[in-house]
Amino acid sequence: MSQTATQPPVLSVEQIHVAYGSTAALHGISFEVHKGETVALIGANGAGKSTTLRAISGLLKLRSGAIRFEGRDIANQPPDKVVAAGIAHCPEERHVWPAMTVEENLNLGAFLCRSRAEREQRIGMAYHRFPRLRERARQLAGTLSGGEQQMLAIARALMSEPSLLMLDEPSLGLSPKMADEVFDVVRAINGHGVTVLLVEQNIYNALDVASRAYVVETGRTRAARPAAALRSDPELLRAYLGG
Repeated sequence: MSQTATQPPVLSVEQIHVAYGSTAALHGISFEVHKGETVALIGANGAGKSTTLRAISGLLKLRSGAIRFEGRDIANQPPDKVVAAGIAHCPEERHVWPAMTVEENLNLGAFLCRSRAEREQRIGMAYHRFPRLRERARQLAGTLSGGEQQMLAIARALMSEPSLLMLDEPSLGLSPKMADEVFDVVRAINGHGVTVLLVEQNIYNALDVASRAYVVETGRTRAARPAAALRSDPELLRAYLGG
């Protein structure tokens, strides 16, 4: 039997409903992520993928449903409590602090560190993972290329040493070559034991890096498949994703 069949999920999202004011955005999304996986949420623009990540990270409140992480209820917890529980969220469009240096951005990602020595150790690990950031440590984040800003956003998220990393559209606005570099980083992070939940508009990039995928349409989970099987199911892709 597979690991996912024999162990409880590290993240369980159960029938969550979310609204922006009076406008419903999620209508009962459910899925699971198991330890060590990379799981992709795929779907068209406006399907509810980013809203789902924002609900998990505490940026949006649930109207109903449940979110459990490592067996604990984290639904509607403040974002800092979600980070402290072991979840990091790398948002869409990166949102680095442009007027601060690379190292200052990393320091802000290390707000959970109890000591300066611990923070410096984590910054050293970030530079080991992302050598290009070491070269630009004193450079303002706003002057970095799009790909370098994405690397910084991921490195900043990893400063909390999460057991689950959520990535929202990591290839957005990047050249194909830089997108390939970013997904190589995602594979390496997952290979070092960090579980990954990925939202990605580029369906085939997502299915290349993920082990499993869920199709999201109009705020609902429509299908769940191993990534390889979903990639080879053009009828399903056409039905829900338009391609």
